[in-house]
Amino acid sequence: MNLSLFELLTSLLFPLLVKAAVYKEIECYIGQDFLDPEKFTFFSDSDPTHGRVNYVNATVAKEANLAFVSDSGWGPGSTFIARADYTTVLDPDGPGRNSVRMSSNQFFNSSVVVIDLQHMPQGCGTWPAIWTLGNDWPQNGEIDIVEGVNNQLFNQATLHTNPNCTMPATGRPQTGTSLGNDCDVNANFNEGCGVAFDNGTFGPGFNDAGGGWFAMERTLEFIQVWFWPRASRTVPSVVRNGSPIVETQNWGTPQAYFPNTQCDLATEFGPNQIIFDLTLCGDWAGQDLVYAASGCPSTCTDFVNNNPEAFKEAYFEFNSIRVYQPRQAYNANPSANRHRRLNHANGVH
Repeated sequence: MNLSLFELLTSLLFPLLVKAAVYKEIECYIGQDFLDPEKFTFFSDSDPTHGRVNYVNATVAKEANLAFVSDSGWGPGSTFIARADYTTVLDPDGPGRNSVRMSSNQFFNSSVVVIDLQHMPQGCGTWPAIWTLGNDWPQNGEIDIVEGVNNQLFNQATLHTNPNCTMPATGRPQTGTSLGNDCDVNANFNEGCGVAFDNGTFGPGFNDAGGGWFAMERTLEFIQVWFWPRASRTVPSVVRNGSPIVETQNWGTPQAYFPNTQCDLATEFGPNQIIFDLTLCGDWAGQDLVYAASGCPSTCTDFVNNNPEAFKEAYFEFNSIRVYQPRQAYNANPSANRHRRLNHANGVH
């Protein structure tokens, strides 16, 4: 028999798992919604990933045009732009380059998050991420939906958890390539259990193609992440059109699939908020070997300090972020999976 028992069971059970839920939209962030203090909070503490960055508050971000709404974006309504400073030569003994980290005030459990992203930060020294995080990291888990460094070609989706959460080495229904199978933040220098997507899903290739859609579905049985390029004919119509109701069983094989077979997702993941940030250098992008392998000049810190013009393309441009909840749960209790932010969460992605 060619198939392992796990692979056989996966092939039989996966279709049954993914066809269960119908999701109803409960949040839609477009344009000015990102600047609404009732919906998003600017993080202005020191960077937990030790980047050459200075996260600024809402007032500074708006005054310096590091967070603003543009009417020139694709699709209906305005786009939201969050970026790093690209005009200032830094004092090597002073604070890092001004940039933005923002988090949703709402927390979510079982849900689908659809991110319509027109542009992501690119360039040497950059480390952008779109992720979800619970309070008291890593107690409530972390899901990295979009992440990479420098001019990386491919996106990485990764889980970070407490101990005793691993992923099967083979047999997962996904198109991506597993990079690590131990999700424990204390293992392997917190690399997590990641999956590499195809080339063109991150950085310059992503931007040259006009961006696209990332979607993450989180249930008690599995977490999965998809990506569709802007011009792809495989984009589900409900994703492209921002439908108020979605059913993920018609979305095709995900790029990343994380089952609960070796990880109790119900225990490892609690309420999570949505975060996006752009740090520079730091624990990943700034590693000497990683930075040099990217073909970037000088050292990461020196490059960030002395080349502000290199960060003109270091920005997010969001068309929207939509959050969906299982319709049964929403109808029973609209606030069941929505939690107000009580304090800053300083997770390390």
